Amino acid sequence: MKLPLVLLIGFGWLLATPLVVDAKIERTVDKTFTVQPGGTLRIETNGGGIRVEPGTGSAVAIHVTERINASTDAEADEVLKHLVLTFEQQGNDVSAVAKYEGEHVSSWFHWGSWPPVQCEFKVTVPATYNVDLHTSGGGITVGNLTGRVETRTSGGGLEFGRITGTVEGHTSGGGIRLEACTGDVKLGTSGGGIHLGPVTGNADVHTSGGPISITEIAGTVQAHTSGGGIDVAFSGPLRGDCDISSSGGGIRVKVDPKSDFDLDARTSGGGVHTSLPVTVQGEVGHDKLVGRVNAGGHLLKIHTSGGGIHIEAN
Repeated sequence: MKLPLVLLIGFGWLLATPLVVDAKIERTVDKTFTVQPGGTLRIETNGGGIRVEPGTGSAVAIHVTERINASTDAEADEVLKHLVLTFEQQGNDVSAVAKYEGEHVSSWFHWGSWPPVQCEFKVTVPATYNVDLHTSGGGITVGNLTGRVETRTSGGGLEFGRITGTVEGHTSGGGIRLEACTGDVKLGTSGGGIHLGPVTGNADVHTSGGPISITEIAGTVQAHTSGGGIDVAFSGPLRGDCDISSSGGGIRVKVDPKSDFDLDARTSGGGVHTSLPVTVQGEVGHDKLVGRVNAGGHLLKIHTSGGGIHIEAN
């Protein structure tokens, strides 16, 4: 079989020309700022992960690793000419911004990788400190902090330790894990599961592609997933209306048997089961349970299109 001339020429060119694979050259930048507890750290990077951990002193120590898509130091120097890396302190607040301002030009040099330099941040802050973290391409990790935590990433997971304060975060491509929180939690992901440890405040969580689990919560719950099951355990009586729904899995909820609430549980893909005494309102069906638990009160709404519903005594 004869190959077309164009294909032969192209194949020969590939054999004759060494393939340029992505090479990474690393440079580092370190900055330290003296602050008092209670300030805010703000980080914005258009490519790279962010990790923030509590330190033992009154300082913000920033370590930046620049991962440059280059095969030689000279190429790396050329790429870095277009990187704007700035640090600023105002009182007890510290900000760091990494922004690549070069033109987006496809080439063999940085084929399939943009921006051609990724800035990864590793930071230690006082144990009592607020953080506001944004990245366009990487995961975000926050250790045990006292303060307000706000995070957003377009491509990575979110991990939080034990937070004494509030937590808000969103990712377009990863799972979310929170060890514990004493305040309100608002979290969302377009591509992963969500797991929360004990939460003292209210939880508002949603995902388009994974399960949701909350091991213990004292406040209200708004939990929605389009692609998995949901497990929620309330640690006391319901403090407000709760809405729990799934389009692709079963739901299991544990409640204090002494709680007073109204129940609205419905499923299109299984049955509804409970060990709690329910005063039923309307018709009784295998896939629906609507009624009053004990004296009634706040509404517990549980709906799913893809599995059974189990309501158990906690």
